[in-house]
Amino acid sequence: MAMRRYLLYLLPTALAAIVMLVFAFGLMREDGPSFKPSAVIGTMSPELKLAGLNAGEAPLILKDYRGEIVVINFFASWCVPCRAEHPVLKQLAQMPGVRLIGIAYKDKPEDALAFLRELGDPFVATGSDMDGKAAIGFGITGVPETFILGRDGIIRHHVAGPLTKEVLEDEIAPIVAGLQA
Repeated sequence: MAMRRYLLYLLPTALAAIVMLVFAFGLMREDGPSFKPSAVIGTMSPELKLAGLNAGEAPLILKDYRGEIVVINFFASWCVPCRAEHPVLKQLAQMPGVRLIGIAYKDKPEDALAFLRELGDPFVATGSDMDGKAAIGFGITGVPETFILGRDGIIRHHVAGPLTKEVLEDEIAPIVAGLQA
């Protein structure tokens, strides 16, 4: 009877320990807990035709940028990490041969415009994705998210989360250099 009671407590404890070990092992993998493979890398970017942020502005048509290296950044005025990454976007916009495009995600155009006036507008073009359909095409899970497209329109890299100086130097710059070669 005592042995049975002992096993009754030991079994759930042992199972919990095994689950915790598997979880800890997954966190210590080389690719780390933040590694998220993107299903869109290597695929053709979705066709986009978005209204510009300014009334009367020409629409943003992504295929107009074929033949160029394009970086697309989904942002929103209500997004605190978007505000934090903005200085890095300004640096990215200065990279030779890169066309930086902004897409205001589920944001009122007037709020997105005020955000860009306040922080500076690094984008060569900005579209409004009020309903989030463009974001769905890229498979984003939130903002900010950034995509690098080759001259052929194929998505070459994806950064989920805010850009940092390290991400710009260690990930984006080498990919852009490779695409320019």
